Amino acid sequence: MKTKITEMCGIQHPIIQGGMHYVGFAELAAAVSNAGALGIITGLTQGTPEKLANEIARCKDMTDKPFGVNLTFLPSLAAPDYPGMVKAIIEGGVKVVETAGRNPVEVLPHLKDAGIKVIHKCTSVRHALKAQSIGCDAVSVDGFECGGHPGEDDVPNFILLPRAADELEIPFVSSGGMADARSLVASLAMGAEGMNMGTRFIATKEAPVHDNVKQAIVAASELDTRLVMRPLRNTERVLTNDAVERLLEKEKALGKDIKFEDIKDEVAGVYPKIMLEGDMEIGAWSCGMVAGLIHDIPSCEELISKIMAEADAIINTRLSSFS
Repeated sequence: MKTKITEMCGIQHPIIQGGMHYVGFAELAAAVSNAGALGIITGLTQGTPEKLANEIARCKDMTDKPFGVNLTFLPSLAAPDYPGMVKAIIEGGVKVVETAGRNPVEVLPHLKDAGIKVIHKCTSVRHALKAQSIGCDAVSVDGFECGGHPGEDDVPNFILLPRAADELEIPFVSSGGMADARSLVASLAMGAEGMNMGTRFIATKEAPVHDNVKQAIVAASELDTRLVMRPLRNTERVLTNDAVERLLEKEKALGKDIKFEDIKDEVAGVYPKIMLEGDMEIGAWSCGMVAGLIHDIPSCEELISKIMAEADAIINTRLSSFS
């Protein structure tokens, strides 16, 4: 399938693996890219430019296909070495960068001068228009259904994607709630040039996370996520567990007086213990409502091949029968 995104990224299928903390390692990115989609290494998981450069090199040892790096710009007292990470990306020959969080305008000239395509993740049309205005090549439009940070507007993709299509001139992909061929075809119908999947790629054989995490996603329904940190206007969609329910009780009890310090035990530094050690009750971790559509743990090749075959059948058989 050829779209503006496949042509921009040099990939076979219009599917992108989203950047995910302690999930987007070289093993997963290479597996996704080898299957014809675009794998993504998560930059902040590596922490330093040196480690990121090493992870890029590891990925290049595993695939000769295009892959990208996610750079998420977060407010922090001790900010990561973003200039150093950008340098590692450029020197590593990476062709696509997925940016998220704050406006990437400061790093954009360096990436663009190196011929790197920049896809910025946005949770609203106004942010997508801003990304377009500063020179991003494409955007990933992230609906309210998504795991992680959905923004504060609470607009689901059935509204957000057509709105983006009405306003944007640059191509965009859908993100949030994407899991299968139906997701892809619906996204294309609403104006997207492909789709970004996060949670779905955690439940794959190559995802280098503990099996407890994969089984938790398979066991979950669409009713098992919660929104935390809403009072702090840093909303995150996570899979429920004991720590998450404890966090929500704190939010309810403290109300508008809550501070990050009150909930840091449930959210700060928990990802290695969850993703790598499988401690599923220690804290909050990002997971989309799409868990309700995930019932197996295939290889990336199996997943992507099935999506594309079923998308072809939907477009050429089911939909054509209506005309």
